[in-house]
Amino acid sequence: MSTYVVDEYILTSGGLTDESTLKKLRDSTILVPEGIIKHMEIRANKGDRRALEALYHILKLREMAPKLKIEVKIAKHVERGSKALEEIAEKHDAKILTSNSIRWLAFRAKGIPASYLGTGDWRPVIEEFFQKDVMSVHLKEGVPPMAKRGHPGHFKLVKLREEPMKKDEMMKLAYALIEGARSDPEVFIEIQRRDAYVIQLREYRILIALPPFSDGVEITAVRPIVKVTLDDYKLSNKLKKRLRERAEGIVIGGPPGAGKTTFTSALAEFYRDLGKIVKSLESPRDLQVGDEITQYTKLNGSFVNTADLLLLVRPDYVCFDEMRKDDDFNIYTDMRLAGIGMVGVIHCGSPIEAIERFIGRVDLGMLPHVVDTVIFIEEGRIKKVYSLGITVKVPHGMREEGLARPVVLVRDFESGQAEYEIYSFAEQVVIMPLRRRRPPSIEIREPPTGKEIYDFAVREGKKSVILEFGELGANRSVSLYDGDREIATVKLGPMGRAAVGKRRKVGRQILKAWKSGTLRAFFL
Repeated sequence: MSTYVVDEYILTSGGLTDESTLKKLRDSTILVPEGIIKHMEIRANKGDRRALEALYHILKLREMAPKLKIEVKIAKHVERGSKALEEIAEKHDAKILTSNSIRWLAFRAKGIPASYLGTGDWRPVIEEFFQKDVMSVHLKEGVPPMAKRGHPGHFKLVKLREEPMKKDEMMKLAYALIEGARSDPEVFIEIQRRDAYVIQLREYRILIALPPFSDGVEITAVRPIVKVTLDDYKLSNKLKKRLRERAEGIVIGGPPGAGKTTFTSALAEFYRDLGKIVKSLESPRDLQVGDEITQYTKLNGSFVNTADLLLLVRPDYVCFDEMRKDDDFNIYTDMRLAGIGMVGVIHCGSPIEAIERFIGRVDLGMLPHVVDTVIFIEEGRIKKVYSLGITVKVPHGMREEGLARPVVLVRDFESGQAEYEIYSFAEQVVIMPLRRRRPPSIEIREPPTGKEIYDFAVREGKKSVILEFGELGANRSVSLYDGDREIATVKLGPMGRAAVGKRRKVGRQILKAWKSGTLRAFFL
């Protein structure tokens, strides 16, 4: 009669209660270390659902054992951890059962009898879901498997099957993925927390969420649909020349799933083909680049440590995918000012928002030296390119020469037209859109008396909306309209300015009309 001692991995994964596994253990004795039960009890009392499930698996094992002539016993021990398993195995002449491949290899290396009972291969399951046009797969217990089919910007969420994913099915797949990451040299565990894992399995980026972090077992797998080159984006000759010769502080922005990483991969290989040394900072490492480009992740849990070593490698360009935290922006700025070409990836909803992410993190006067080119990606295409420069001028909407100050100009790269001014005013940073105000094509049903004004500015302060009409508006009254609907009549001060509270209904209406380009003003 064979005797086996089980570890916590095989109990937590549920592999031991699999009927096919138990049939292999027919007519045997299974020893459960007492310390494991105590440890699982403590964890379960703290709300760890996986520990609670491990205890249920032991109960289930006891229920199934008589049918298969299996005897389940609790084994006492003195040692802890792996040493406890070795102690029990030696005392009872037993073989150790584990679902941890590294532990199994360690026991084998020591000459200790051990068997590996894995949870299966992840490849058939994942590859079954990933058909040709599938961008991502979304699995959760109790829910039918879902997938996004199509390409960036044009996709739809579809069911892969009607039958919901079972909990046991999800747990086995989760543990198979984790084990695959531990034992495969080509696979990386990018982020590991108690109940969450981010794994880069070759071309698949996989997030595993387990209770209590999530309300159920969830697995999300993402892969790139296509590998493209910069030529596929049909860049203008002007933009190609800029990327080749001048752009060294590049920011690539766009919403999630827009194709930023795909474009960054193409840009990295573009610089590689120019004979540049290119490196990347990523977590997870999912840029699709050639072996010549080394992909770095966090060193000792921080990109700050990686950056310290990266300067010694002397790269020409570094691609940072993606930047969210203050440390990320500090690294980008520090390396850019050190003379390294930087390509940073940022999640944002509009191109100006990508620049806004640097405000407060970089001195305004340094901004154009840190970021010189902003490329906004949407639906897999380049929708907007901005170039940044700095000058000293009177900001738009102001008239007095004494108000001249350093102003960052954000220009449309192709046309050269300035679209935003960024400057400091009253200890605040102002981002002023420069829109030419023209009369709308609609007619005002009740036209106001007075002259319509096109040259004015609206500035959003911390607590108020500030209207600026310059000297012509000094001490005058102005009637404000949203298209053909009157908002309010405002009295201007000696400087041609007025402030309206942002929390007031009128202030909100003025700001909304200004941003939508429908605000009209008439002197009375």
